[in-house]
Amino acid sequence: MLSLEEISDRFEIQQLLIDYSTAIDRRRFDDLDLVFTSDAYIDYRAMGGIDGRFPEVKASLAETLPKVFQAHAHMLGNFDMRIEGDTASSRTFCFNPMVFAGEKTRSCFAGCGTSTSSSAHQREGG
Repeated sequence: MLSLEEISDRFEIQQLLIDYSTAIDRRRFDDLDLVFTSDAYIDYRAMGGIDGRFPEVKASLAETLPKVFQAHAHMLGNFDMRIEGDTASSRTFCFNPMVFAGEKTRSCFAGCGTSTSSSAHQREGG
């Protein structure tokens, strides 16, 4: 049985994934500051993007996504989380239909895949 701490950790990780998706979908890129640390390494190369530290990747997202996609929506599911002490990893299924910008006939790209993340968390007072 999961302890209250483990349940809380799982909800916090799930909320981070939701906050990330919401920030991207609503194009509120500054909201990503609440999701990533400034030294986070992010790799979007599998989807044709860049990799690098968070500030560089955030600037690229803010510049590129509105030009390439008119709309997009992340749908998340199958949250698989592994938590060991103050370290966690997760693998989440993501379905992300995207409408290309600037076309008379709308075409859509549906990205399916998984999002993998890991993090270390220092608890208050610990």
